Formats: sequence, structure tokens, C-alpha cells
Amino acid sequence: MLNAVGVTVRFGKRTLFEDVNIKFVPGHCYGLIGANGAGKSTFLKILTGEIEPTSGEVIITPGERLSFLKQDHFQYDEYTVLDTVIMGNQRLYDIMKEKEAIYMKEDFTDEDGIRASELEGEFAEMNGWEAESDAATLLNGLGVDTEYHYSLMKDLTGSLKVKVLLAQALFGNPDILLLDEPTNHLDLDAIAWLEEFLINFDNTVIVVSHDRYFLNKVCTQIADIDYAKIQLYAGNYDFWYESSQLIVKQMKEANRKKEEKIKELQEFIQRFSANASKSKQATSRKRALEKIELDTLRPSSRKYPYVDFKPNREIGNEVLTVTNLSKTIDGEKVLDNVSFTVGHDDKIAFVGSYGIAATTLFQILTGEMEPDEGDYKWGITTSQAYFPKDNTKDFDSTDTIVDWLMPYSPEKDATYVRGFLGRMLFSGDDGLKKVNVLSGGEKVRVMLSKMMMLGANALILDEPTNHLDMESITSVNNGLIKFPGVVLFTSQDHQFIQTIANRIIELTPNGMIDKVTTYDEYLDSDEMARKRQALS
Repeated sequence: MLNAVGVTVRFGKRTLFEDVNIKFVPGHCYGLIGANGAGKSTFLKILTGEIEPTSGEVIITPGERLSFLKQDHFQYDEYTVLDTVIMGNQRLYDIMKEKEAIYMKEDFTDEDGIRASELEGEFAEMNGWEAESDAATLLNGLGVDTEYHYSLMKDLTGSLKVKVLLAQALFGNPDILLLDEPTNHLDLDAIAWLEEFLINFDNTVIVVSHDRYFLNKVCTQIADIDYAKIQLYAGNYDFWYESSQLIVKQMKEANRKKEEKIKELQEFIQRFSANASKSKQATSRKRALEKIELDTLRPSSRKYPYVDFKPNREIGNEVLTVTNLSKTIDGEKVLDNVSFTVGHDDKIAFVGSYGIAATTLFQILTGEMEPDEGDYKWGITTSQAYFPKDNTKDFDSTDTIVDWLMPYSPEKDATYVRGFLGRMLFSGDDGLKKVNVLSGGEKVRVMLSKMMMLGANALILDEPTNHLDMESITSVNNGLIKFPGVVLFTSQDHQFIQTIANRIIELTPNGMIDKVTTYDEYLDSDEMARKRQALS
């Protein structure tokens, strides 16, 4: 069991947590949620001991082992993949290495024999003989093939390193498991495997994630950070969201009725307080008025940006035709003879683990890159707005946000732009910030502002939910659902894809799959699974 008692955290004058008391018990998966900057990752670091609270303490039941997902992708570069995973249980790994060192001695002594015997006993108690096979099972489940198990970590790609570090956190059945954004950079199969693993995990899990589908799938409790406190709610993310909205609505409704009653009593008092025959009634109503208290509504600190894409003109029937597009980058064939036609009602999600293919395709369709072969044609009624995955060059400027957006604004007026930015959660003098110093989330909101101002009827978005909190993701999600034009997009957010897309295209190294369907139906289709297998 993990228990935070009276935890307070202050950074200078800012109080991040104030007297937080919360107990995490086995058998539950807790989703830790809160707006950007609320302190989700900080709280996990407090639980791991990486950050000391200003006051209060974190108590772990004696003998229980806590494991957490490491974020340093270079820490284990000189170790093999299997050793890195087993190091998830550091004590077990230390025993293995000490045993190896003893048995390799040429002058083996009686003391060495006694020590080796002690280690063997502890090793057996910790299921050490199954350690390598257990580690291999985790790796294979996450999509790290056996051929990599004895490779050095430094020889792996970034995506494989992420999977190995996740396997390390999961290794050895830890009593308490802390995961900060575990689905980042994982492919669909790995995410599905992790979901099943956590659903069947019997101990304590605390997870931070912006993936609403993932939270809904694995969480049994929601720990909500707001106003420097953490409040526990039973159920998954959707249950928390719907119930919290309902509570606010009910409180507002109750207050509205109270306000009506107060107004009625006030009017009666004013009408009859001077009338002797009615004075007793007026007095009694005055007493009733004094007893009515409006419930204090403390609105959530969460803020939702205004995201509404309105095209300047309706899109025609001829939208986009792609014919035999091919592209090779650094000797690798990224696109191979890709062809498809986009209709005026299409909202197409480009999915799959081969993300560079979709990014390359989008760069070609927006004129940022030339294909090696093939061509494409946009319809004459179309206008495009592009959200790139990497916006580094877009913000390589010392312009203020207002000046940066001005060329795209339908009204060349700073007041109009600042008003627009206000709806995108840039308040006060935020519009005067230089764009090259913005955070990742701020850059995304500025880029979305640009797209809204352009009034395009065909939107191309490459991972638009990266760097956003769940409130902003929800706003973008809803904005794209009601958008009346064409959308071509990629995302790692399952719910985002499921609620927006009416067509799925998966680009693989050996071909493409194109299906008019929802995302869930696509994933559940045996036919599509066979096609993916054949093209992998």
C-alpha cells in the first residue's frame, strides 16, 4: 500500500500541493489527471522519492517494491536489453551479478561457497530462474523481437528503447507500479498488449496519461488534481467526466431555484413590509430569506480553448486524387505506389506504426516535398491548412504571437488577434510573447489558431494532440467532429480517431490498406488483421 500523508509542495511562492492525504491500495489502477501544470508528473516523482515534499511524507508498506517508468533513454546504453529489463528488480539483478562473479573465481573459498548458497536461496525465492524468460515474454509482448534481446541498448532505435524501459518497469510483478505517459511512442499492438497487462495486474497502479481511451480501458479510480488538492473518484475517466459535469449542472440548477426563491421573498417583503396587515407574513419571509444560502460553486481550474474550424467556402465533389506516389528517403522507400481518392465527406485517419509514411505523404500533399514518382491533384474548390508534426521551423522567429498570426488573420487588427488568442487561453500580455520561446502546448494552440483563421475546407493534421492537455484535446476533438470539410490526420489518441474518422488508411512498408469504417471496427476486423499481417 502507498500512502501520502499531509504532503505539501511549494516552489517559491507557488503552492503546487497543499496538505494532500491520499491512499493507494492494491487491486486498483488509478488515473492521475489534472490540467497542464497541475503537478501530475511532480506528484509521481514525490511518490518515487525523486522529489522531497516541503512537508508531509510518503509511506510504503514495508517489504513492498515500487517500480516506475524511467524517462532517461540513455541511462542503460552499455547494458544488454535483457539485463536492462531485469534491472527493473534491482535486488534480483544484483544477486545475479554477484553469483556470476563468485562462480567465475579461480580461487573459490569456503566463504564464497557459503555466500553463493545464501544468494542461491534468495535467488530462488525471487523466481530468479524464470527472470530471463519473464523478461523475454514482456519484451515480445511489447513488440521487441528476440533478435534484439542480447543487443546493447545504445544500438536500438528510440521507439524500441521506450518499449524496453516499459518492460523494465513491468518486470518482476512490482507491488506498486507508477507509469508516466506509458503509451507515448507505442504502436497500436503494444498499446493493446499493455492495456491487457494492466487490466490483469493485481497490484497497485498509478498512471498519468493524456490518452482518454487508455484511461477508460485500464482505470478503476480517478485521482483528480485541482486547487492543490487530490480528490479520488470511483470509475474510469469518462465516468469521472460525466459525473463531474452532472454535479456542476445540478449545483447550478439548485442555486438557480434558490435565487428564484430569494427574488420571490424579496419582492414580497418590499410589497408588504409597510402594510400592517401583512407585516407578520413579511417578517416570516424575511427570516426565511436569511436562512437561504447559495452553495458556493468553485469552478474547476481547467480551461477549455475555443476550437472551431469554419471554412470560408463549401468544398466541392472533387477534393483530392493521389496517383502512384513514391518517395525514398535516405535509401529507404517510405512511400511505394500510393494511390487513393478523397471524397467531400471524408475524414481519414492514417494509422499504423510506420508514422514516417504519413508524415512524408502530408509534406508532399502540402508542397513541402516533391515525390520521386506519381502525382496528386487538389480540387479547384479546395483550400488547405496544414498542421505539421514538427513545427520547429515555423517558430524560428523573434516575432510576437500577435505579429506571427497577423498575416493569417481575416482582420489585420491587433485587437482582433488578441481577442482570438484569448479564446485560445492566451490572456493579458501573452500575445506579446516571442514565438521562439513558447512551450510545446502553446505552439500547438498558436498553430491551431492559424488554421482557424485561414478558413480552409481541407485540414491536414499530423499528430495535433501532441503536447496538449486533455481539456485542449477534447476541444480539438469536438472541433474536428463538427467541421463540415475534409480532414486527413494522424494521431496516437484512440478516442480521437474513433470519434472523428469515417475512413481508415494504413500505410505499411509493403503497401496500404484503405477501408471506409470506424477505427474500432477496423481494429476488430479479422480481414483487416490478415491484410496487415500480409503487408508487415
